[in-house]
Amino acid sequence: MKGFFNRVLRINLSDQSWKPEEIDDQVYRTYLGAKGLGTYLLFVNNPAGTDPLGPENHLIFAVGCSADTKVHGSSRYGIFTKSPLTDIYSESYSGGRVAEAISRTGYDAIMLEGISTRPVYLEISDKGVRFHEATHLWGKDTYTTEDQVLNEVGQKGAQAVVIGPAGENLVRFSVVENNYWRSAGRSGPGTVMGSKKVKAIVFYGNRKRDVARPEILEEHWERMIEKGKDDQGVKIYRKLGTPMMVAILNKVGSFPSRYWSEGNPKHWEKLTADYLLENFKVKATACPKCFMACGKLTEVLKGRHKGLKIEGPEYETIYSFGGLCMIDSLEEIAYLNDICDRMGMDTITAGNLCAFAIEAALRGKIDFPIDYGDVDAVAKLLWMIARKEGIGAVLAEGIRFASHEWGLEDIAIHVKGMEPAGYDPRVLKGMGLAYAVSDRGACHLRATFYKPELAGIIDPDKIEGKAELFVKYEDRLTIFDTFVLCRFFRDLILWEDIQVLLEGITGENFTIGELGKVAANITDLTRKFNLREGITAEDDCLPERFYKERLPESGKSIEKKDLEKMRGEYYRLRGWDAKGIPG
Repeated sequence: MKGFFNRVLRINLSDQSWKPEEIDDQVYRTYLGAKGLGTYLLFVNNPAGTDPLGPENHLIFAVGCSADTKVHGSSRYGIFTKSPLTDIYSESYSGGRVAEAISRTGYDAIMLEGISTRPVYLEISDKGVRFHEATHLWGKDTYTTEDQVLNEVGQKGAQAVVIGPAGENLVRFSVVENNYWRSAGRSGPGTVMGSKKVKAIVFYGNRKRDVARPEILEEHWERMIEKGKDDQGVKIYRKLGTPMMVAILNKVGSFPSRYWSEGNPKHWEKLTADYLLENFKVKATACPKCFMACGKLTEVLKGRHKGLKIEGPEYETIYSFGGLCMIDSLEEIAYLNDICDRMGMDTITAGNLCAFAIEAALRGKIDFPIDYGDVDAVAKLLWMIARKEGIGAVLAEGIRFASHEWGLEDIAIHVKGMEPAGYDPRVLKGMGLAYAVSDRGACHLRATFYKPELAGIIDPDKIEGKAELFVKYEDRLTIFDTFVLCRFFRDLILWEDIQVLLEGITGENFTIGELGKVAANITDLTRKFNLREGITAEDDCLPERFYKERLPESGKSIEKKDLEKMRGEYYRLRGWDAKGIPG
């Protein structure tokens, strides 16, 4: 099909070899690109039971057919691998400027296999692959590494992805970062990159996609601009960014706090987007080909961190440190955010683990001076995790390991080894289903189902019919991930728009039913991958605390029977049997 290069690049780090491989059109018709292609390649190339940190685990960078074309919200790439945090399927996405550079190498996907004998960084272009010594970069933070590899390669238009010391030290929730603050964040892709001793990858080239009907893309581009001008969602993202969710979630009592024991902390107003705009120097910023401008370049103007600059903090970072750890200062949360970014750690998991450690200390399970609201102790713990020192070495292995080690499995909050995002399922029941059945562990992004629940499209407490609406959201956003399109365009790019974009790029006329089938193909294949790795229906569940502990403010909980009812309906709609096995 047009719009694809029909090529992937296989790089063997063990012997420093590389070769292009052709991909048949039928693979694209079945799975499309990015998530579809990446999942297919992972399923075919990873043997069952592969050690996530071993040479047989593949680390796959993939872009979709919209990369480097005139499509709004398309400046994103995906990474696919077996997670060192969860031992199952891993997907993670990032925005910024890297997707276009990956596309210009002339490949739809780039696969890393094997393990280098020494630290290296890769230079990948449309001309080939170069392996560079990276011993001088080992131990450096992400910002310094990105600057240095781009300077050393010296190619105009080049972009880099990097890992920090946490990835080098095999902290199991390490991220891959680009453009300083953009992260392919969840489930540990940076850990896999570190296990392969790859410090960075620089991409550039001159290849362009052969688009079937550019005039259709031009028309759609203009139509989206007009549609976005008066859209209230666009306006609020541009003004407030994701921190707007702090006020929204507190209003409904679903802002996870004090390690998931509360849903509406007294200090929440100090964590809002309004507080950020009033007390920091904030500038809206956007990825290429985006009018949303949800990013917020932020400078701290007062206190001990005066002059600190980051992009953010995003809602999920505010929830994890401001909610779970009960830190009541956005200035201090920005500081913790900066530590995680420099070291290369996922802020959601990091904040969850710090809050878990606070509980462990208060219960006498560990000897470490830390309490809720103690930002210096939390900062010290983050450094210890990144360096794998003391109790940091235990937490670096993830919540399942730490909770078992300290005898606190009954209070640990996770699904399949990954912690939920900042939406409490005791209030938002559909998010309970989302966390339970997600292919990578407790994930809020697979369907972003908090949106219809918070927007009044469906009652948060409703159980009947919830799985049906969830599947519709999941299918469309799975197709988003084959392009890769930004989640924040979910209210602008509907099924009919996806049809138009595919016709413009590929020349193919997919019906909505056919697109639903592609989404189902991908969902089924990720499920088969996870079943092969030992997942069962019993793993599609929630932590017991969500069933047993009611939120003190609202008295709400989620009943196990309700979760099981939604899960059973989800399986049925997916065409899976009662054990969650695809037909």
